[in-house]
Amino acid sequence: MNGTATPALDREGPLGKLYLVPAPLDFGCSQQTSLQDSIPNGTLTIAAGLEHWICENAKSTRAYLKRIDAIYPLRHALQSQTITELPREVHKKGDHIAPFDARPMLAAATAGHDIGLISEAGMPAVADPGSSVVRAAHDLGLQVTPLVGPMSLLLSLAASGLNGQNFAFVGYLPQEAVARAQRLRELESLALKTGQTQIWIETPYRNQAMLRSLLQTLAHNTRLAVCSGLTLAQARCQSANIKSWKQQPPALDNDTPAVFAIGR
Repeated sequence: MNGTATPALDREGPLGKLYLVPAPLDFGCSQQTSLQDSIPNGTLTIAAGLEHWICENAKSTRAYLKRIDAIYPLRHALQSQTITELPREVHKKGDHIAPFDARPMLAAATAGHDIGLISEAGMPAVADPGSSVVRAAHDLGLQVTPLVGPMSLLLSLAASGLNGQNFAFVGYLPQEAVARAQRLRELESLALKTGQTQIWIETPYRNQAMLRSLLQTLAHNTRLAVCSGLTLAQARCQSANIKSWKQQPPALDNDTPAVFAIGR
């Protein structure tokens, strides 16, 4: 973020808060889960009371608010909600690569209104855009409050049997086959040498290609975990060494987001 921090402490009256609002993990899936099965009532209640939003995608945010409204009626009609999308370049390049000053997006909070930050699935600002907004909120002297909800990375790690005391999320891997295989070897070497679990995600339609590359590239004793559809009825998490995976390689769903992890 450019410029010097400018805390908004000179206005009369209290500042608003920035709430980090988790979304269900069924975005883009053929079936939806019950909100109350994956999102705590406390989180839904706070979300139902908000009027100002910063989001990854306005359409998916409105759809989520409609689902909340069916359980806890929105305090402000959906048509009157202020929903602002993060710039496209923040999605493409990432909050920490594209220089972006998000402080103007928090004007409602400096005027005393609470704001919700939301992504399409899971916790905003973790494997999704939003960290620039969180940084800006701190620089403006706003209280940042993360709400409880599902996060696919941690759920997958917990279910993987891999090292949960030392791990790294490495984002997306290269799409091109040769570059992807090279990156997999680098991550495998790091995981086997240090014991640090390496975790990444993939665009659903490349799930099967990623699995093929893993089975072709990694050593037989390296452990691989693949988790998909977490919190949904079709949730699946499989963890075994590469030799066992090769004996009966599964067909991954190319419509459901998956988390991949390797270690020893």
